[in-house]
Amino acid sequence: MRIFLTGGTGYVGQAILQALFAQGHDAVCLVRPGSEQKLSISTPYPGRLTIRHGDVLDPDSIERAMAGCDAAIHLVGIIREFPKRGITFPALHVQATRHVVQAAQRLGVKRYVHMSALGARIGSPSGYSHSKGIAEAIVRDSGLDWTIFRPSVIFGPGDQFVNMLADMIRKTPAVPVIGSGEYRLQPVALQNVAAGFVQALTMPETIGRSYEVGGPSSYSYNQMIDEIAAAIGRKKAKLHMPLALMFPIVRAMERFAFFPVTRAQLTMLLEGNTCDPTAYYETFAIRPIPFSEGIRQYVR
Repeated sequence: MRIFLTGGTGYVGQAILQALFAQGHDAVCLVRPGSEQKLSISTPYPGRLTIRHGDVLDPDSIERAMAGCDAAIHLVGIIREFPKRGITFPALHVQATRHVVQAAQRLGVKRYVHMSALGARIGSPSGYSHSKGIAEAIVRDSGLDWTIFRPSVIFGPGDQFVNMLADMIRKTPAVPVIGSGEYRLQPVALQNVAAGFVQALTMPETIGRSYEVGGPSSYSYNQMIDEIAAAIGRKKAKLHMPLALMFPIVRAMERFAFFPVTRAQLTMLLEGNTCDPTAYYETFAIRPIPFSEGIRQYVR
């Protein structure tokens, strides 16, 4: 199959490209001019990747790139906003999804696979989750043969979250923890996520289905720090920061790119991010990779 892909230069997109090529598919990646060097991952598969310059906020460029494809995978998303640069949740989650869906409708590209997020819902106090919920509604109402995936925190070589914590464990006397640290996450391995996206393309029984995607176990934030520290071979103290102190700091600092947390991220973190992924692993016959096993492959 010839697959149209947005977000191919990103962390998850690179893994999905590898999985697409390994399964014999060709890929057409919508790439902003100047970002094509990030797609060196295609080197082991000469001739399998086509680069089309464009932008998910430019409907005409999407339609030109998607023409002649058999299916579409839409991955583009952001975890923080920079409104002065036009980088917002309504633009990159809602408007971009609408553009990709409309291009698929006009071109008759029926098969559509969508990246959402665990906790996505309209009305969420998190702007991230709210916009992801609106995007899901656009997909469900599209009339396309859609499948939606809703992953928890994704870990693997090159990730930001685990590697950031590992760096703090190595360099700081104590790891800062917002609040109690007892809020729970269900980290899922990158290769487990990529496998589902690619398999769904040829599994008609997944059409019209949404899948929550988490790892085999949930962890409190405190436990995740302990697991990462154990993988590195260190014990590390935690410095718990009171929520009453952190909220005004985050509000004041989130506009700066170097600051690691935004209010949207803090809201989602405190909410927790867990699910029952049984249907996902059974449908796609995937062996779930435990967090403790997976991180030992790359944080040392």
